[in-house]
Amino acid sequence: MDKIDHAIVGLLQRDGRLTYRELGEQVQLSANAVAERVKRLLASGVIRHVKAVVNPQALGRHLEAQIDIKLRPDTSAASFEKAIRGFPQVVSAMLVTGSFDYMVRVACTDRDDLVRITETLREKAGVHETYSRVILRELAVDSV
Repeated sequence: MDKIDHAIVGLLQRDGRLTYRELGEQVQLSANAVAERVKRLLASGVIRHVKAVVNPQALGRHLEAQIDIKLRPDTSAASFEKAIRGFPQVVSAMLVTGSFDYMVRVACTDRDDLVRITETLREKAGVHETYSRVILRELAVDSV
């Protein structure tokens, strides 16, 4: 990656909706040249995907939380990951080191919904133990 690739990645991190023309204007390249670079960055895995980041509150999910998860001994990571894909409250999940196996971010409608998703994780996803923290504020950092 050269400095232009780094600039393109930074610009897309801040606004993934920029057109190739807009990107090109900011890095002094043609839209076609930027398009080729973005395709290469996607193919190489530098850019994993471009997606819309949705505000959960706009969807009626006003309570966000981080749930640390410890799986039951008979639950594999693959089966847990497959199970949580169907839960609308789950925003993301990360396999982690330490005392817990996963860190799961959820967006819930209210406290009762947080209780429901926690119980559902235990009943249907092979979870043995949970430790939850409500997210009060999030700071987005625009750097790699």
